[in-house]
Amino acid sequence: MDHNPDRLSIWPGYFDAKTSRRSGRRVPRDSSVLKPDLDSLFYAARKVGLKKIKREEQISHPNRPYGKEGRLWVSLSGAKKSIGASNKEEILQMIGAEWRQMQKDVKNTEAQRIAEGPKTGDRRARSQRKSRGSGSQKPSSKKRSSFKKR
Repeated sequence: MDHNPDRLSIWPGYFDAKTSRRSGRRVPRDSSVLKPDLDSLFYAARKVGLKKIKREEQISHPNRPYGKEGRLWVSLSGAKKSIGASNKEEILQMIGAEWRQMQKDVKNTEAQRIAEGPKTGDRRARSQRKSRGSGSQKPSSKKRSSFKKR
């Protein structure tokens, strides 16, 4: 493929919180995410305000040939116009911060949904709820020691 100085390649592995800087993470820990994938990277880049993005799936990074993580191609001139970032590191940090915030929001809404419990009319979810120590179940006072006939 021809070299185009206007195109930047962005790999999901740049944002992995479990890898070190030496192993390939390109953003600070507070801008990194757990389990990065290409779709979430694409949505985070869109949410930051990048317009000219091309997504390539099933491509592996040269230093990580075992995983087909995919990559994004971002136009540097388009990034300057839309978000005002002048280099790749600024773009990566902006995407990482937005992506981290998106992950935190999803985690908070999930925790809040679980804490609220099932809704009033949701019979299926309510029937799955177990009662703990409410006294509705009678404890068996005598256990069988074997399964023989009485």
